[in-house]
Amino acid sequence: MDHHQQLAPTTLLYHDNMFNLQSTATLLSSFHGDDGRHVFILDSTIFHPQGGGQPSDTGFITDVSSSQFKFLVQDVRSRNGVVYHYGVFEKSVEDLVTGVQVLLSVDESKRKLHSRLHRHSLGRAEWHDPRGRFPGPDEGSLLLVFLSQPCLVVSLHSAGHLLDVCLPKVGLSHLKPGKAYHFPDGPWVEYEGKVPQAELQSKMQELELEANNLISRGMTVSVAVYPYEEASMLCGGDLPDYIPKGSTPRIVKLGDFPGCPCGGTHVSNISDLVNVKVTQMRTKKGVTKVYYTIES
Repeated sequence: MDHHQQLAPTTLLYHDNMFNLQSTATLLSSFHGDDGRHVFILDSTIFHPQGGGQPSDTGFITDVSSSQFKFLVQDVRSRNGVVYHYGVFEKSVEDLVTGVQVLLSVDESKRKLHSRLHRHSLGRAEWHDPRGRFPGPDEGSLLLVFLSQPCLVVSLHSAGHLLDVCLPKVGLSHLKPGKAYHFPDGPWVEYEGKVPQAELQSKMQELELEANNLISRGMTVSVAVYPYEEASMLCGGDLPDYIPKGSTPRIVKLGDFPGCPCGGTHVSNISDLVNVKVTQMRTKKGVTKVYYTIES
């Protein structure tokens, strides 16, 4: 059965409140997935699906009224706007009734890391539709978000964007954002453009110094949905072609720096990153790749 075709898009609660790690929802569908794990589909979710270089949230789901079951959420994916929660039961019941109210709890430490690593940029492969559209595991990089586990994930995501805004300050404004990987095992951001081999070491040091200078000063990270024209102004006067005219993009801004479209999760202030370490910078075939990590 093709479950997602029968359901309306899942409401993504983290778009309105990135810091809400517990919420209630209605169980719309429950079935066994192709990999043997169980799958929950809800009317709304605070679990961020994997996509755009950002890993999915993990956590658990329980029955609000009786706590008859505990469902461990191991992976979250999205297809055609419907979010699939994959996992196993720690406590289960024989007959799971759809329509029941459930309590969602996101793993806080993972969320924060992922958001700190998450990186924004205006490249094609980094945008979620604010109305809930998010690529599924079989849709490649149709529409992704470029920023990079949930406390860990949030941090990795924001750190990537911080590097973007630092580029002009270290003489690298010619670099244009490309691909990114914001998983904890080795995050990196990629840019179209070259850096002379003789300057790689010095630019790497300058980039790290500038990033940590901004962290020490602190900047509020704001997230909101705007009308198309206002969003364009907030993003420096232009939006990527893949964002439909007349749409209402979700924009993320670090302090007074230009914003960018993003559907991911972030820290509330850039000072939450504590320290960013740029571990490597290399240029090959017209592309510059910057490897980084964060220290808490």
